[in-house]
Formats: sequence, structure tokens, C-alpha cells
Amino acid sequence: MPKIETLLLRCKDPQAQVRFYCDHLGMTEFDDGSVGYGGEQAKFRFIQTDGVYEPQRNDVYWKIALAVPNIELAYKQLVAKGIDVGQPRQFKEIGYLAHFCDPEGFTIELIEHWFLGNRQDDVIDPELLGGGAHFNLLTLRTADIAPVNEACLSWGMTPLSIQPVEDYNFTLYFYAFTSDTPPSSDLQAVDNREWLYQRQYTVLEVQHLLQDSEVRQPKETEPGYAGMVISGLADSTDDAGLIVRASA
Repeated sequence: MPKIETLLLRCKDPQAQVRFYCDHLGMTEFDDGSVGYGGEQAKFRFIQTDGVYEPQRNDVYWKIALAVPNIELAYKQLVAKGIDVGQPRQFKEIGYLAHFCDPEGFTIELIEHWFLGNRQDDVIDPELLGGGAHFNLLTLRTADIAPVNEACLSWGMTPLSIQPVEDYNFTLYFYAFTSDTPPSSDLQAVDNREWLYQRQYTVLEVQHLLQDSEVRQPKETEPGYAGMVISGLADSTDDAGLIVRASA
């Protein structure tokens, strides 16, 4: 089965990024220079480039989300390390979450396995970020969901959830390389959402912008998103504009 293998990010100081993700987020540096939590989750590779990353609201790349069993614990751990983290809050019926940035300005979301007030008494390791973080969501943007949906299905991804956020003029679509079945066959069901954040593999989240907007693609060498590597694809055709690189 294919897999989201690596997230590629161009930045000014790759080694500082590696140290931050390992020292503060609990990831491991692998022999090839990438970092991650291992298992079925995607890894990060930071690519040297000049300039300063300046995110825009219509960039094809938005953020990553690290899912944790206890977001208050993660918040306290990061604040103790001197990181400026937003207070955890329940955002509608979407998730219990908080945000901060890495040293180069890339947005990182913390999202709890449970909605506010629903936390289960799971066994966690208090020494790990949030009791045990995993790279849950890679979030990209599109102005046209049809070709994205077609591409994801053609790659063999399974739709896991659809989450309308009408007040903010977007809808979230979630896809993964998995045979898992969501609790409800209705992909808009709220029941699927906590289940989604507990998956131990990286899920592609696509923010479909509903208002008239063009999604900005990064230039070849500018700081920011350089693409995602998907292993097991026959080719790297990317009609969806998500910047996909195939890997054998």
C-alpha cells in the first residue's frame, strides 16, 4: 500500500529545525537526515534555501498537526521549554486544539485525541510530548476539491471525514492510505472526528477554500513547502496541484 513518506520543507537552517523537532517535539533523527516519530507516520526533511519563510493564507501548504492524548500536558511541556503556544481550546465540533510555530515560522497544531471534556483514562507516558504525540495531519489547501478528490482516490486513498466549517468559508476533507473504516459511513458525522485524531499514521487533510480564491504555489527555491513524497505510486502525476513526488 502507498504511504505518505516524507514532508519536504525548504528553510534557512535545516540543522536548527532538526534539533527543534527532536529536542522539543520528541522526534528521532534518522540516518538519512530526516526526522520523525517512526512507524507509519511521515517523516520531515528540511532543505537548505535562502530567505525567510512568510506564510500566506492562500498558500497550498497550511500546517501539520501533532495529535496527543493530553493537550494540556503538551501545552505545559512546550511552555516550560520557552515556546509560545496558544491556549488549548475546543474549536466548534472540529477538535480540541492549540497552535505554535517552529523556529522558521511553520505552523504546528496540537490536536487532542478527544474533544474537550471527553478524554479517556488512557495509559500515557508523561515524559513524552502530550503523553505520546504522533504526526497525525498534513494540511494542504485547494480552491477546487474535485481534482483533489479524484487524485486521492486514484492513488488508493480512503476518505475518512468531511468537516464543513461554514463560518470560515472552508470545508476540510481527510484522506489516508489505509483500510480502516470510520465509525460512521456518513463522512460528515461528528462521531468520526475523535476517531480520526487517534490514527497512528499520517492523514492528508485538505482545506477547500469556498470563497473565490486562487491557491498560491511556491516558487522552485523559495522557503516553504517543497512537496510530499508518496512511496508506492506508479508515477508522480499531480493534476491536483498538491506537489506530489513519487518514490519507489
